[in-house]
Amino acid sequence: MRTDVLETSEDAVLGGRLRLRQPLSGHRVGHDAILLAAATGGRAGEHVVDLGAGVGAAGLALAARVAGLKVALVEIDPALCALAAGNARLNRLDDRVKALAIDVEDTQARAAAGLTPGSVDRVLMNPPFHDATRQNLSPDPRRRLAHAAAPGLLPRWIASAAWLLKPQGVLTLIWRADALADVQNALTSEFGGVAVLPVYPRPDAPAIRVLVRAVKSGGGAAVTYPGLILNDRHGKPSAAAEAVLRGAGTLIITES
Repeated sequence: MRTDVLETSEDAVLGGRLRLRQPLSGHRVGHDAILLAAATGGRAGEHVVDLGAGVGAAGLALAARVAGLKVALVEIDPALCALAAGNARLNRLDDRVKALAIDVEDTQARAAAGLTPGSVDRVLMNPPFHDATRQNLSPDPRRRLAHAAAPGLLPRWIASAAWLLKPQGVLTLIWRADALADVQNALTSEFGGVAVLPVYPRPDAPAIRVLVRAVKSGGGAAVTYPGLILNDRHGKPSAAAEAVLRGAGTLIITES
């Protein structure tokens, strides 16, 4: 698929620290990618994989935060993958960020691209999480692919993360808050040390997202951190949210 058929915009995120070219139609980068990067953490020299990277927002936001971190952006759509590679160059991060046009679930393709079993320190992912059988989906094919979860997708992506990660490697993901139990069930066989941070749209509303951190072959009791509130009762962005979304702050869930 050629990228020149896509109409794109160039947008500033992370308080202007990052610029992203993205399609004008279909899925657009939002808070989820930036929150995911803030919850992932990392150290110089580590190898991180962003599964289902789209135009690279989460992985690039993480690379922009952590100097010396190496990131692979894995995206099945060749056009979006090309945009992700271009965004790495645009932000002068292409010396340590690469984009790979492969299927998250394709073991052979991952290995052929140099992603070998047990080789990665951290995986982050924002998988499609809308139930295709219960919700009205966008007619736009890219938006539908980014949002709609086929049956069994979440455990398969988590299995892919486990395949990639070293023992004690860390998986961080963002998911619908009302389906947290699905995440916890999918983590059971390979992961422990699970930590959860809810994300609330405002103080008087239920959580809309959960950020989840888990350790491959890890142990210890599950922990739930105090939630992040995005807006106050008047709809104004909270100071805590602004510190993360614009100020490049990190979230406490990154702690070991």
